Amino acid sequence: MKITDVEAFVLESPHEIRSPDGREEARGVKHCLLLKVSTDTGLVGWSDVETAPHIAAAAVNAPESGLGVFEGLRALVVGEDPFDVERLWDKIYRGSIYYGRRGVAIQVLSGFDIACHDLMGKATGRPVHKLLGGGRRDRVRAYASTLFRPTPDAMRHACEFYLSRGFTAVKFGWGVFGRDRKLDVALVAAARQALGPDVALLVDPGWMVNRSAQDAIELCRALEPYDIFWLEDFLHPECYEGYAAVKAAGVRTRLAAGEQEATGWGFHDLIQRGRIDVAQPDLSRCGGFTQARRIAWEAERAGIDVCPHAWLTDLLTAASLHFNAVLPRALFLEYNVCENPMLRDVIRNPVTLQPDGYLAVPQGPGLGIEVNEEAVRRYQVKP
Repeated sequence: MKITDVEAFVLESPHEIRSPDGREEARGVKHCLLLKVSTDTGLVGWSDVETAPHIAAAAVNAPESGLGVFEGLRALVVGEDPFDVERLWDKIYRGSIYYGRRGVAIQVLSGFDIACHDLMGKATGRPVHKLLGGGRRDRVRAYASTLFRPTPDAMRHACEFYLSRGFTAVKFGWGVFGRDRKLDVALVAAARQALGPDVALLVDPGWMVNRSAQDAIELCRALEPYDIFWLEDFLHPECYEGYAAVKAAGVRTRLAAGEQEATGWGFHDLIQRGRIDVAQPDLSRCGGFTQARRIAWEAERAGIDVCPHAWLTDLLTAASLHFNAVLPRALFLEYNVCENPMLRDVIRNPVTLQPDGYLAVPQGPGLGIEVNEEAVRRYQVKP
């Protein structure tokens, strides 16, 4: 099997994107990137990538430079065997090293790595978790991932809706959070009241408000009465010492981070220096399955949990379910509940929430997800 093409599809939502004004659901992202890796056998592999799609498409389509270190993804991989994931990962990393190492370059490499695992599964007739060493579970508890609403009343109504859908865990993030400490606490209090004591409540306060470690310590203590499961990505992604300072302060809340981190090397620093409790690699940004395995080893060595960040289409949801299936312990799977037809229509067999709040790990070949190419081309931004 040889790779014949890599295509980057930039999709555009018909909706304008903004934070909710009330109880309504958010619309998600304006643009999305899908990668399609084609082979001479007729099999294709897919991935989505959480990145800046127009920039990522340029990284895929850039021509060969002749120097070996400024290369576009397609130029590096056409003619290669998608089963050679470890060698190809190193080839792409080195081939993009003078403009990459992090950011868009590692993100398109991540998507390519996921698509290659999808291809390997389809070629062998096995689900990806079999390729990763075998699943320890066939379903994972989901949490609804959504934005903070602007008022306590809107928070209560949103929680009631997620409970009616069967969720046993809910994460609120970003939105209005971080502008007013009293309002922040009131929003979390309203969520806890509506969810009751037995539903997990997770909080992602956003890191772009430029809070200090001391601010984060005070926030953790203010939220402790509401028994949040974790506080996520609350400091600048490179502020490892700040995370460690919050941990050293003796806060009771789990500290989670990593959706913007990449590679086993990066997570080694985040885990060892940041002293976090939960590592959150995003498969479409951390280096794909090839690096996720190394990240899992780093976490196991440190005695902490891994819970993948997974906020885009069901391609990433499925990939993260396969990763969760092989972890020694699985906490949750993030489930994107935004109302955005662009993210839903491109999948023919969506991942569906079971009545008890769990998601089944796909058992079909590869990722187990079928892409609707007609819908992809309908939302595609024309070159």
